[in-house]
Amino acid sequence: MGFLKLQGCSALIYFCLLFSVYEAGHVTIKRSIDPSASYPLITDDRLPKDVIPQSYDIHLEPKIEENAFSGIIKMNLTWKSDSKKISIHAHFNLDINDKKIVLRKINTNNSDSQLSENISVVRGSRFPKKTIYIIYLKEAIKEGSECILEIPFEGSIWESGEGLFKGSYSNWTYLATYLRPNNARRLFPCFDEPGFKVPFTVSITRPSHLFTIFNTPLNRTINHSTLKDYVIDYFETTPPMSAFTFGFVTANLKKLQNEIKLDEDTSIQTEPVLSLWGFEDNANQFKEIHQKVIIVHKAIQRYFNVSLPLSKIDVVVIPELQVVRPVDNWGLLLFKESDLTQNRYYDIAQELIYQWIGSWVTPEWWTDAHLNKALASFLAADIVFKIDGGIEFNGKYPMTTLYSIYYEFSKRYPHSRITAMKQETISYKLELVIRMLNFTLGKDSFQRGLRTFIEEHQYKTFVGNDLWSALTKQATMHGTLNSQYHVDDIVDSWFAIHRLPVVTVRRDYEKRTAAVQQKLYLRERPHDVPEQEKMLWWIPIVLNRQDALNFSNCTPYVWMERSREMTIDNMPPSDQFIIVNQEEIGPFPVNYDERNWQMLSKFLQTETGRTLVPTYTRSKLLHDAWNLAYAGDLSFATALNMTLFMKFERNHIVWNPVFTFIDQIGRHIDMPEVHKRFEEYVLILLTPLYEDLGAETEGEDNWKTDLRSLTKRFLCGAGYRPCIEEAKNAYSVWQHLPDPNLENPVPNHYICPIFKWGSMEEFQFGIERVLQFPKSRKQNERTYLLKTLAGCPTQPEKIIRLLEQSTLEENSNFTENDQFLIYSSLTATSSGHYTLLKFLSGNWTTIREKLINNTNLWDHLIGSATGFFLTQKGYNMVHQLYEEHAGEFGSAQHIIEKSLRNIKEEVLWSEENLPVIETWLNNFLSKNSSNSS
Repeated sequence: MGFLKLQGCSALIYFCLLFSVYEAGHVTIKRSIDPSASYPLITDDRLPKDVIPQSYDIHLEPKIEENAFSGIIKMNLTWKSDSKKISIHAHFNLDINDKKIVLRKINTNNSDSQLSENISVVRGSRFPKKTIYIIYLKEAIKEGSECILEIPFEGSIWESGEGLFKGSYSNWTYLATYLRPNNARRLFPCFDEPGFKVPFTVSITRPSHLFTIFNTPLNRTINHSTLKDYVIDYFETTPPMSAFTFGFVTANLKKLQNEIKLDEDTSIQTEPVLSLWGFEDNANQFKEIHQKVIIVHKAIQRYFNVSLPLSKIDVVVIPELQVVRPVDNWGLLLFKESDLTQNRYYDIAQELIYQWIGSWVTPEWWTDAHLNKALASFLAADIVFKIDGGIEFNGKYPMTTLYSIYYEFSKRYPHSRITAMKQETISYKLELVIRMLNFTLGKDSFQRGLRTFIEEHQYKTFVGNDLWSALTKQATMHGTLNSQYHVDDIVDSWFAIHRLPVVTVRRDYEKRTAAVQQKLYLRERPHDVPEQEKMLWWIPIVLNRQDALNFSNCTPYVWMERSREMTIDNMPPSDQFIIVNQEEIGPFPVNYDERNWQMLSKFLQTETGRTLVPTYTRSKLLHDAWNLAYAGDLSFATALNMTLFMKFERNHIVWNPVFTFIDQIGRHIDMPEVHKRFEEYVLILLTPLYEDLGAETEGEDNWKTDLRSLTKRFLCGAGYRPCIEEAKNAYSVWQHLPDPNLENPVPNHYICPIFKWGSMEEFQFGIERVLQFPKSRKQNERTYLLKTLAGCPTQPEKIIRLLEQSTLEENSNFTENDQFLIYSSLTATSSGHYTLLKFLSGNWTTIREKLINNTNLWDHLIGSATGFFLTQKGYNMVHQLYEEHAGEFGSAQHIIEKSLRNIKEEVLWSEENLPVIETWLNNFLSKNSSNSS
């Protein structure tokens, strides 16, 4: 159950940033930010356990026109110890008149359990700065007593999607609830904690022309006694549930009848009726969605092998639902129309899984919500694979998620500023650890353990160890886990350290042994993270060997039990490679000795090798090699050798990370002559792929469209002649329009090549289009144009022209935001930041006088002009600027000093790696013709 769900760049930090630059296809998996990101916002208002609820009887009376509601709740309470007060949750915005509170004791000696005397209520008051309301009694009530507490209340209907809120669609108004994570207290006084699970008996007033759907089916409807054209709906009593799973929607809804007949599962006797609801004018559009809901529900039910204790699940589609994520009440799901029209199973599966694990089986507290989310996300992905083989994911699960956390956790200081991003990646990591357990414990053991877990925690709450214990017991019983191991120990090592390991396997080919080491995985330099030697994980060493390849066997050869190093025996002969952590079973990269890498590279260049090694494993080997080289743990010659098989590779999953590598390494080649050779290499690498992909055809798969688009963009950037000619022709059309400011007919992917490879006349035409851009057009078009003007050219004269007009001219139409964007974009290429520094040095006095009092822009300029050099030459230039203008940097003094420190680290990397890259490229280009350019 997602206590609080916020949509992130379905957070996919690494790839989303890259794909946004090159406008690749859509990332299929949409993610929600882990609820623990909101810990500072979720108060730890825990209630004492001296008085606990047994059931609620609630009547709600929304007044839509007045944006208000009133109601009354009757709580059946039991005293676990003597007490003179009752503590409940009630939001500050919920009005309670303590003089109207009534407490009656239940006469338990009477067989009819009739109410006896009233208990005097002295007063009610709020706990300071907490959403706790305390009712003080005249005398203590004894342990074991039962009472009915009756509280009238009033509140406001919210415009935003929390508590009880109001929205509109077309000419219709609707009411809906969103009570997660702890917003039930906004709607009625209650015990608003996950652990308090009780039955709810509910009645709700509504206008007679609208319809109300609640967690449970409608029992009966009567006319309101005082409000004309209003009725009261009485609903069936709910199963025991937490307050945040309470929900209803009141709207002009139409039910799509359950007409779909699918194969019945005779192993499950009962199941809820699934109905789809929509507004009158759009309900008939969703029959396909209804079928998907039923298919997904049956798949989940088969997986868990248990039906929910619900008679129905209603799925309501609201076009403009005012929440970020779907609302998953127990038995009632609310989706924004756009969430369902994207034709996906994943979102439906995730929300339905919360019906089992979230509503029926519930996390004990907010701190356990990340586990619930990670488990639901993994299971939803697993269900999608079972339904369509993973077609929906387009090959991006789990690789996109995995690569994003590889990138983030390998920084010296991950998530240093963004708490939400930290919680999101931590949740993703736990999801991948759960996936690792599914493989290493065995899918059957994992599934049976999960079934046992659900059976033991029905209507209850859980903490993480409850799940791990169930999995341990089942895996031990099946023999897939050593009886001395416990899943809790394995998971704790991954969750306690917000980092990731790298495993290095170095073979002794004579002794046929291998030394296996683990250490903290770091890409960002310097590798000086404190106490990294203490960071150790439980790591499954799943091993495949060339003489006995079997990628379906995921049983660990051995577990590294938080040990720094170990030796394993019985390695294959010296002419046979090994592969560790196939298919990214665990979230960690793997390094090998040089000889093993060479054998892998040669094997993948054979048709047999590419056939025998699965897609995800080929992708992993390539991704690991490049990232390890980038981190300084592997020779770049070895990493580049691992790309040689790409000449024959056509699978988009394997190609996806290649574009990231080209971009990153291209930015790190801070030597023009080497960069030119690198672009020739890119042309040779990508041209056969692009030509094989051919022209776009109607109805082709999304992956093919996305791959063609990415390939063409990188080819254009590397100087692919057909692309440059196409770009020039398209640009010429724009240049000859009667009024070129009215529109830009040039496709975006041709803009950058023109500014990089085109003439100065073409470049100046682009500047003029920015300066004369009409306000009537979309401003993001102007932003894109300006970013490419600054980020694409490699000729200094073009960059200087842009800087002169944007920075030096007194009457420039360039805004301060434009200047920020230009300086940032210039850091994308070595030519850009070299030219920016020379421009700053040559016009120091003028620029300083213009910007020194604008500290934000001045600091940004100094950081952009000095912070991206990687070689000794660049260091010398920055240091010369630092000495020549000592004492003149003002607020940017610390920025240039930090730049100098960072460049020193990068110089070491460049001196070690750029000569290796240059030598490899020279050898490669001498053997391969670049005629394809």
